[in-house]
Amino acid sequence: MLRSLNDLGGYAVVAIDGPIGHVQDFFFDDEAWVIRYLVVDTGRWRSSRKLLISPIAVAHANWTGKSLPVSITKEQVKASPEIETDKPVSRQHEMRHLDHYKYP
Repeated sequence: MLRSLNDLGGYAVVAIDGPIGHVQDFFFDDEAWVIRYLVVDTGRWRSSRKLLISPIAVAHANWTGKSLPVSITKEQVKASPEIETDKPVSRQHEMRHLDHYKYP
């Protein structure tokens, strides 16, 4: 089924061991026409810190429950690299990010 990115805004993001925040925005690759990262606002439990989640980590969306289960843990989120979501993602940051979460 075709979905709009606008529909995913605000969806809860749920790690293996519990909720970690909600979808706030997306990094979109305008050359390859793919979502590179979901920008997740962690809310109060991480001082509203923002983090990037690769679509690789997203399992099947729960459309009725408006949530996105992801294959990472809260501990990985706590130790994740800092990111400034108002700037482009550098190659160096992307490599740290991929290495941290063990993405291919």
